[in-house]
Amino acid sequence: MADNSISGDCGNACDGLLFVSNVFTSNKSTEREQEGHNLWSRSLARTWTPMLLLGTSLLYCARMAMPICAVSMATTFQWSKTESGLVLGGFFWGYCLTQILGGHMSDKVGGERILFLSTASWAAIIASTPLLAQLGTHQLAAMTIARFLMGLLQGVFYPSLASLCSQRVPEGERGFMMSTINSGCYLGTLLMGGLGSLMLNCCGWESVFYGTGFLSGLWALIVWQFLLKGQIIPKYMLSSHVSHWSSPRIRWWRLIKKQPVWAMIFSHTCFSSTSYTLLSWLPTYFSDTFPHAMGWVYNVIPWLVAIPSVLAGGYVSDFLINKGYGVASVRKIMQLVAMGVSSFFILLLCRPVTFRSALASVSVTMGLVTFNCSGVSLNVQDLAPSCAGAIFGFMNMCGAFMGLVLVSVSGYLIEVTSSWSTVFSLIIIVNITGLGVFLIFGDAHRVDLEDHS
Repeated sequence: MADNSISGDCGNACDGLLFVSNVFTSNKSTEREQEGHNLWSRSLARTWTPMLLLGTSLLYCARMAMPICAVSMATTFQWSKTESGLVLGGFFWGYCLTQILGGHMSDKVGGERILFLSTASWAAIIASTPLLAQLGTHQLAAMTIARFLMGLLQGVFYPSLASLCSQRVPEGERGFMMSTINSGCYLGTLLMGGLGSLMLNCCGWESVFYGTGFLSGLWALIVWQFLLKGQIIPKYMLSSHVSHWSSPRIRWWRLIKKQPVWAMIFSHTCFSSTSYTLLSWLPTYFSDTFPHAMGWVYNVIPWLVAIPSVLAGGYVSDFLINKGYGVASVRKIMQLVAMGVSSFFILLLCRPVTFRSALASVSVTMGLVTFNCSGVSLNVQDLAPSCAGAIFGFMNMCGAFMGLVLVSVSGYLIEVTSSWSTVFSLIIIVNITGLGVFLIFGDAHRVDLEDHS
């Protein structure tokens, strides 16, 4: 009798375990099927990719408009160096504040809608900048507030992009697509440096803001009319269904405790801080070290190298994944190139070099660091596609704050030591530290499903 009871209990327990296992497996397979329905078709992806590339280019055109016009505006309004710095710095403080919010909202309503709303908003701000500058004696406050609002609105862009691609693009195609879209930042910088400077000299600084605002507004109008079909609020929010992606509610901040997630965040923070430092101080390095060199040469050539390099990194990444290499291994290889190999060329700048050698080292460095677009920057879409926007917003915020710190520390070191090798050595140390953490603790298997289970 006892034996029969025990066997019955064991049978019931086994049946219960089997039922739970089947339910969990069914939920996972159902979620994967539903995620598959959310992916863009190939034709739609081919439409969105050039539009997002153009959007990224306009984002950087708008971002660089004020730095390009700063000297002319300072002369017009008689700003001091401190006041000019106050206006320019307002952008970064706003930029840091909306990273998480933008990503979280994109995870909820779709990244394409947040991209549209933010672009339409900052297009209006940049187009109205010349008008704000005419506010009597309050030009400085108006320009600072305008730059702060620009930072707030542009801060949602990259988290929204991460959320959008994690939901709409297959894993084996994300590398090249994201690299193509990210090449827009280099293209936008080049366009503003060339055409923006030409417009500034020919038509005055106001024309730069009007032109950029008009093109950005036109981009937003085209996206709303032809891609979003005039619908800002998604259909699922108008229906009685509860969920959008039919995936479980996940509190993204809990995932930060997981080893591969914090390793990714730490590596991204290190990479972002060194990238900000290089972008901020390289023009000054060339100006101080090679005072007779032509500025357009060292301000243009590295960006020309970066554009084909970022596309090559994305192609190689997708090629390796589609050939069967592990996603984690591919992400680590890309990051090794971006932070490890590039550090070797930065090391060459720590000794006396000729202008051509310095230009070659910097150009190769700027080309190699673009491989990050297929490394850590994509890793969040591997680990937690259901909340990629919010997590990417958090890590981008950390990178932006750390970038401000490292840029300031580098300026102090240059002033105290009068040595550029100290700054380049610091950049190498931060790079190698972030790379080491990612190589040891990084991974690419989903952790948002584990958290739900």
